[in-house]
Amino acid sequence: MKRLALSLFSMLLISVFLVACQGTKNQQVDGAEEKESEVHEDTAINSDNEAPEDIKIEGIADHYHTGDKIELTAVLDNETEFDNWHWYSRENANDDWKVVKGQETEIFTDEATVNGLEVKVALLNNENKQSIQSAPVKIVIDDHHGDDEESKQIYQGYFEDSQVNNRELSDWEGDWQSVYPYLLSGDLDEVFEHKAENGEMTKEEYKEYYTVGYKTDVDRILIKDNFVTFFEGEKEYSGEYESDGYEILTYEKGNRGVRFIFKLVDGTENMPKYIQFSDHNIFPVDSYHYHLYWGDDREKLLEEVTNWPTYYPSNLDADGLVRDMLAH
Repeated sequence: MKRLALSLFSMLLISVFLVACQGTKNQQVDGAEEKESEVHEDTAINSDNEAPEDIKIEGIADHYHTGDKIELTAVLDNETEFDNWHWYSRENANDDWKVVKGQETEIFTDEATVNGLEVKVALLNNENKQSIQSAPVKIVIDDHHGDDEESKQIYQGYFEDSQVNNRELSDWEGDWQSVYPYLLSGDLDEVFEHKAENGEMTKEEYKEYYTVGYKTDVDRILIKDNFVTFFEGEKEYSGEYESDGYEILTYEKGNRGVRFIFKLVDGTENMPKYIQFSDHNIFPVDSYHYHLYWGDDREKLLEEVTNWPTYYPSNLDADGLVRDMLAH
């Protein structure tokens, strides 16, 4: 009898143990499924591109220089109850979007280090999925010259004659604005103050120096298909130009520059017979800003080194001009 009771008790213990093990196994499976579900939700947040594009990104610059501060602002087309901001980035269109850590408000800040970086923003709903998003914007980095030592030397005016190659007018094609009005309005004062911090003149002396250099009545220039158009207020003059070679000049400080020269083929009587470009480049490359000299005497123009009207792309505002000038 005792043996029978002992056997029944043992069988009961074994049954309890098996049930407990099965319960633990089920809990582990359920936990794994729950965890797997969370992973899928995170993935959906990163890859969901079906949300309507009801957010605009403002503050994107025409271009940045390496190390510039990027500051973007997300602006809603319509009010929403959600405030769970997520910013995403990817280095090219073939990459997956990745959440940018630490960017959880409508303001995005970063340092320009990757050319072509795409950025977008989204608002997540209570289910942690995108309710609305923005179209991507691209961060363009253009330092206007190479980062290698040779490129830096060329930009500063130290190069060999053999490195110079002639250029076509298409290198300067575009719509350009004079920086002189920005100097007169005081928008460039920050630039002169920056130069004075490490330069040999005061802020006021730098401003006076650049006032002479930038001075011009031609506030806009349009260059397209070998045609150059000057704008002076409401007046405009146009002419067709062809290459007339280049000249290498040596300056007082010992550095050098290249004037790329073009002569008038046909045009209105107000257009100069010669225009000469100087932009710190010495071989074919698209220009981003330049100094322009013009007149009817080719040789006399080469002697002009105090007045050098300077032009930047017309789509740059005052902030863009200052940012570019501070980078150089």
